[in-house]
Formats: sequence, structure tokens, C-alpha cells
Amino acid sequence: MKKWPVIVAVVMLMSAWGSLQVLSHGEPVLAKKRFAEFPLTIAERWQGKEFGLEQNILDVLKLSDYMMRGYVLQPGGTGQREGKSAPVWLYVGFYQSQRTGSTYHSPQNCLPGAGWQFVEAEQVAVPIQGAGFLTINKVLIQKGLDKQVILYWYQDRGRVIASEYVAKGYLIWDAMTKNRTDGALVRIAVPVTSTADQAYQQAVAFFQDIWPVLQDYMPEA
Repeated sequence: MKKWPVIVAVVMLMSAWGSLQVLSHGEPVLAKKRFAEFPLTIAERWQGKEFGLEQNILDVLKLSDYMMRGYVLQPGGTGQREGKSAPVWLYVGFYQSQRTGSTYHSPQNCLPGAGWQFVEAEQVAVPIQGAGFLTINKVLIQKGLDKQVILYWYQDRGRVIASEYVAKGYLIWDAMTKNRTDGALVRIAVPVTSTADQAYQQAVAFFQDIWPVLQDYMPEA
């Protein structure tokens, strides 16, 4: 019985690859704001800085657009607890098309490859003003003595998707019905400097603040 999830995953990935190759034809170039224009000040309490990625990493990822930011909560900012808050790291990797092998790399693969171990993993429903509850992934990772809480999700053609396999299914469907395979991986990471719960609460607060801003930088549904 334990082999079935692996078999199903392999079949889905093979089907996705085959379908995208068969259906491959020109996709519309979608209008979106470039992440270079994404504000460094969020909700008047987070101040950020762009760090970028090294060229060898960009060569592997083959992104259409991306941002790699560090944000800190300003002194006296709403929701700040006693002491200095940990930085929040925001990564968004966007692909205009995922038909030719250029696609987001799952954190379940890339983080262990970088030496991080998954300590906990679950899906959580986060309340977002004007959007109800959004279900995303929450993971606690560790490398040596360092720990981080990470929130991540796939934002594809107007959908917020936690499951990588569901995202692949929608990728095939939208390629057939909309001639679109654009999508993005969004990841928020907060180092654990006190407790994992405090890091999670800080990640959620940042997620809630950037959500309305982020929508202007994603193609419409």
C-alpha cells in the first residue's frame, strides 16, 4: 500500500510532462508589474532590501522574474514584541511559461539539498482580509542549531495552492483550457530566535500585510 503514493506521483509527473509537450504552443504574454517595482516599505512598518540570487542559481531556476528580499519590522511597528524582531525573508519566483522544463523547485526538494531537515510540516489556514482563509504550507526546518519557520504556496493563474500535486494537475488543465502555464512559488522564512510559535506569528503577520500588495504583481486569473 505504501508504494501507491509514489506510483501515483510518478504517473502524474509523467502525464504532466507528456501533456505539456503535446499541447506546447505559443502562450499569451501576460501583463504584470515587475518585482523590481515591489515596494521596500510594506504597511508602513516593514522595511526591506533586495538581495538577489547568484547567477549560478538563476541559471538553474530559469526564472522569468523574481525577488529575494529581507524585511525587518521597524521599531515601534504595530505587532512588534519586546526586543528586536527577526528578519523576514521573502522569495517569489515567477515563470511566464512552464511548458519547456522551466518550473518552480519544490522546497521539499531544494531545502534538504541545501542541508536543511524538515522537523514539522503541515497545511494551515491563514485569515486574510477580503480573501477569507487561504490554505498554505507551514514547515519548521533545522540545520545544526539554526531553525526557521517557513510559509510557502504556489500562486498559479489566480489560485493559491498548497499541494504540489494539485498544482501540477491545474497546470495540465489550464494548459488545455486556457493556454496558460504561468505560475509562481512564494516563500516566507523567519529564523527562530525565541520560539517557533513566535516566528510563525511573525511570518503570518508579514503574509497578511504583503498579500494585497502582491496581487498587483501577479497576472490576473
